[in-house]
Amino acid sequence: MKKINDLVSKKERPIKVIQYGEGNFLRGFILHIIDVANEKGIFNGDAAVVKPIEFGSLESFKSQDNLYTLSLRGKQNGSIIDENRIITSIGKVVDAYKEYSEYAQLATLDTLEIVISNTTEAGITYDEKDSFEASPPQTYPGKLTKFLYERFIRFNGDTSKGLVVLPVELIEHNGTKLKECILKYIEIWKLGENFKEWVLKHNTFCNTLVDRIVTGYPRETADKMFESLGYKDNLLDVGEPFGLWVIESEKDIRHKFPMDQIGMDVVFTDNLKPYRDRKVRILNGAHTGTVLAAYLAGEDIVRDCMSDELIRDYMENLLEEIMPTVDLPKEEVIAFKDAVIERFENPFIDHSVLAISLNSVSKWKARIMPTFKDYVTQRGELPKYITFSFAALMAFYSSKDLQGEALVGKRGEETYKIMDDKHILAFFANHYNKEDVKSFVSKVASNEAFWGEDLASYEGFVDKVSSYLEKIYTKGMRKALENLNQEV
Repeated sequence: MKKINDLVSKKERPIKVIQYGEGNFLRGFILHIIDVANEKGIFNGDAAVVKPIEFGSLESFKSQDNLYTLSLRGKQNGSIIDENRIITSIGKVVDAYKEYSEYAQLATLDTLEIVISNTTEAGITYDEKDSFEASPPQTYPGKLTKFLYERFIRFNGDTSKGLVVLPVELIEHNGTKLKECILKYIEIWKLGENFKEWVLKHNTFCNTLVDRIVTGYPRETADKMFESLGYKDNLLDVGEPFGLWVIESEKDIRHKFPMDQIGMDVVFTDNLKPYRDRKVRILNGAHTGTVLAAYLAGEDIVRDCMSDELIRDYMENLLEEIMPTVDLPKEEVIAFKDAVIERFENPFIDHSVLAISLNSVSKWKARIMPTFKDYVTQRGELPKYITFSFAALMAFYSSKDLQGEALVGKRGEETYKIMDDKHILAFFANHYNKEDVKSFVSKVASNEAFWGEDLASYEGFVDKVSSYLEKIYTKGMRKALENLNQEV
């Protein structure tokens, strides 16, 4: 079978981007955006992709001339999407450890303007033991500090040679935290006030939010896809059509990175919070608020939940309580909600309900509780469906059977593993009491270590959750959901 580079020749473009990380998400979203911008004549620049960790190989990139196929599959605007695109936006790949001198040379490129990274949530970290003399330093912020210093020295502090830094790691205030780590390294490595001033004044650190599901290499269906494509591609990457990149910046960076002009959902803003709230509350909140009830009602896959009329009605009612608490124009919120529903219906992704159930206590606190509190403040009453989601969480965690790392629950005759922090599982195992539901609810709701405050202090909360939980225990989840929908 032919290879991808037998069919396509790589076009040479200037290196404008250095990208730390070669994984599925960056290839399935960020490099896609750059590729479309190049095609439309808006950007005309490639990325130098850096492997920032010691293990792994870049051989697949080099053997394919840095070309790969992105397959976007899902549902969008009511239509099934199944599209393949050859991505040509990687100019070179470099191993920061095995090819350090080539990596360091990137700092001297006159054309370089943008830094992008996805080094996992643990990547943006400060380690006082990291060394400037190492080639390269171990941490990502350490690597970037030394890279910026070498650029500062090479161009003699030229104020026009600063870079725009766009981390896409999934942590809040990712750009701010990265900058804070760099400033610490400047201090302990004694790199000087002039360099520090150059970093602060002439480099732009942006906070970002990204949203696209990228499932990566399709091991089970790859050979069939190769037959359809007519060539083999060891870097084949699969993702959903939906994609959102929100970039918060104090300075206008669009003259360097005009990605809001390419027809994809790239947003520049001076306030990321409403967009983060929209994603966390609507997308993540719908997941967390629905999947535990859905699992106990007999569903195992997210897509199947959407074709289960009872579960779908529950989710849509839950979203009706969530949406008014998002501080963005109503039409934007509704459009995002509609896109989320289509994403859940994706016929190409088998998204496990139990996989989403991991660490549900901390997820409920982060994704549901802010909405709960805003709803109570705005309406002066408890949100029915959100309150039920708390009862569903308690029902899911209802077990005394603690086995190793998991609490083992039962769905009919089946068993399932409840995965969470050990102290959380131990608490539920010790306090689960089906004979005194109100006492059980009171203990969980008032556990400030879980929620950061006493939820039992909200008027009527314990009584309402207890009523819902009692129905789940005695009638089963499906009947409890039917009764919920009929409740006035």
